[in-house]
Amino acid sequence: MVILALDTSTRPGSCAVLRGEAVLAEVPGAPGQSHGERLPSDLMTALDRAGLSLSGVDVFAVATGPGSFTGLRVGIATMQGLALAAARPLVGVSVLDALARVAVAAGGAPRRVATWVEAWRGEVYAALYDGVTVVEPATVEHPHEILERLSRTPTRFIGDGVAAHREAIQGALGDAAVWPEDLQPALAGIIGRMALVCVEAGHRPGPADIQPLYVRRLGAGQARDAHGA
Repeated sequence: MVILALDTSTRPGSCAVLRGEAVLAEVPGAPGQSHGERLPSDLMTALDRAGLSLSGVDVFAVATGPGSFTGLRVGIATMQGLALAAARPLVGVSVLDALARVAVAAGGAPRRVATWVEAWRGEVYAALYDGVTVVEPATVEHPHEILERLSRTPTRFIGDGVAAHREAIQGALGDAAVWPEDLQPALAGIIGRMALVCVEAGHRPGPADIQPLYVRRLGAGQARDAHGA
């Protein structure tokens, strides 16, 4: 099964072509250009590097966010158009879920993973995982609100929101906080693998089913309940 995957949640983003779980080509975006300027040419470049054509794609996959609203709209609209024209399924994937899987695939401890994506105005889109199991659902908050709940629980952090707030994390958690060298990995490959799992499980969403992921602020009571889960 050939999968064409796209992530436009951040300024660079990425796209990838997979055959099954094997990534044949992954193309990082150029941060100096907008997604509107790079698409669909980046997708065609990835297909060319993989030695495939658009007609050979069985499944399309796209990041639904959270992240840059403009970037997500461009990315989703592009993939909806391609999937509709090809009469193929389009699978939407949460960027926070994808980041958690990247962190877990890297191995090591601790199992608890915090995924943070820059939300501007001093806030981050965030979710908390035990491995890849959601412990706290996606929310948008100021980092100090999240760090107060984490206390000094050993946690792996990943995402561009971590880079923006590294000092605050270190100050709150000290040695209990760890993070990979690459805080903003290319996600298109893992998004493609997650889409494959979805389709193999029998889920084949149509292009019209995909919408950007809107994240709401988590209330204090919800936060306490989630943290105690």
